[in-house]
Amino acid sequence: MDYTYAIIDSDAATHLQLQLQLQEYGDFSCTATAQNINEGLNAILKFLPDVVIVNLSNETTDCLQMVAELHQFLKKIPLMIGYAKDKDHAYDALKSGFFDYWLLPHSEFDIRKTIFRIRKEVPADSVPTTICLKSYRDYHYLNTDDILYLKADNNTTDFIMRDGSTVSAYKTLKTFEKKLPTNFIRVHQSYILNGKYVARINYGKSICTLKNDKSQLPFSKSYLDKIDALKNMLSKNSIKASE
Repeated sequence: MDYTYAIIDSDAATHLQLQLQLQEYGDFSCTATAQNINEGLNAILKFLPDVVIVNLSNETTDCLQMVAELHQFLKKIPLMIGYAKDKDHAYDALKSGFFDYWLLPHSEFDIRKTIFRIRKEVPADSVPTTICLKSYRDYHYLNTDDILYLKADNNTTDFIMRDGSTVSAYKTLKTFEKKLPTNFIRVHQSYILNGKYVARINYGKSICTLKNDKSQLPFSKSYLDKIDALKNMLSKNSIKASE
């Protein structure tokens, strides 16, 4: 599953360089960019990124004030990472709760160390569950808790949502298999289902029935180990009344 991030930086060249460096990490995706603190605050409240990376060379006081304001609006604020040309703002940033501080120009090694710290200290399962479907200049954000299942359709994937809508992505099912939270289980060549919504597993008919819309999804023998793991996971939190 992805971590999402936003960048606040009025220097287009600097923020573009940072985006290019972060493209190396497949589990980090950019949800927003902003040129100033007001735009940044709006983007944070709109897209709820997991990480916010901000240039502290300008508007330092306003940025630290923004972090304080976030506590008024959000139960859990994003991880904040600051950067600047010198260490002048490092003490104030770290004292204000920033996760890390980088020096410009951006160091590939410093970025990599921070990414690995985030992965270690903030596991993906504890991060707000949002997936970004990107096509050209179109960005579609889905809360994974609203997804019932994914269905393969040739080289595209359909996301079947709780509200009955369908969102299509121009990527194969395999693309999403390892990026989704652990409650999403591949049960068939054509299906990945959200284990939270499984109401019934029928081994005789090789079918999983979902709670919300009573959809019946087939599972195949090649994914039987995944079905067994799903059954065990669901059974742990169930009252057993076997016949």
